[in-house]
Amino acid sequence: MSKKNTSDAPSALDLPPIVSSYHLASSEGWQLSELEYGLFIAFNAFSRWMTRCMSASGIGDLGPLDIMVLHNVNHRDRPKRIADICFMLNIEDQHTVNYSLKKLLKGGLVESEKRGKEVFYRTTKTGYEACDDYRKVREQCLLSSLKVIDTDTDDLRVAATILRSVSGLYDQAARAAASL
Repeated sequence: MSKKNTSDAPSALDLPPIVSSYHLASSEGWQLSELEYGLFIAFNAFSRWMTRCMSASGIGDLGPLDIMVLHNVNHRDRPKRIADICFMLNIEDQHTVNYSLKKLLKGGLVESEKRGKEVFYRTTKTGYEACDDYRKVREQCLLSSLKVIDTDTDDLRVAATILRSVSGLYDQAARAAASL
């Protein structure tokens, strides 16, 4: 990935590898181990960020999954079923999403509507405002930091595409492992 500036800062390819799971890395697989370590660190930092951002938005006691479910339900202002939420978030266990939805219902952030055999969820006014306040805190705390590291926004799009592609590889490998 390229930087906007032309400073003499080393690129990621110039840095020594950080292989956290040496026991999993062969001579041909250390790069994947390095990616997995980066994913692990990023996941934990992102989880911590989401809970603290939502707390700064005035809504405490929500875990990372609860926050992701709330944002997904709020996305595009359309009612969603549990199956829709699980599909979009790539979650296999619907029970975890169901538990999050119960927390969000109890907190007045979402509401449900039964249509035939299906239950649809949408954000309440409070839920919408919580998502909007989250956006404001995000802009204040996170986007300003992004400008400091001088990362090209096109690089972020490339990274997002790579992560989505890698998730497909992990999904396929998980299916293969389940058949062993």
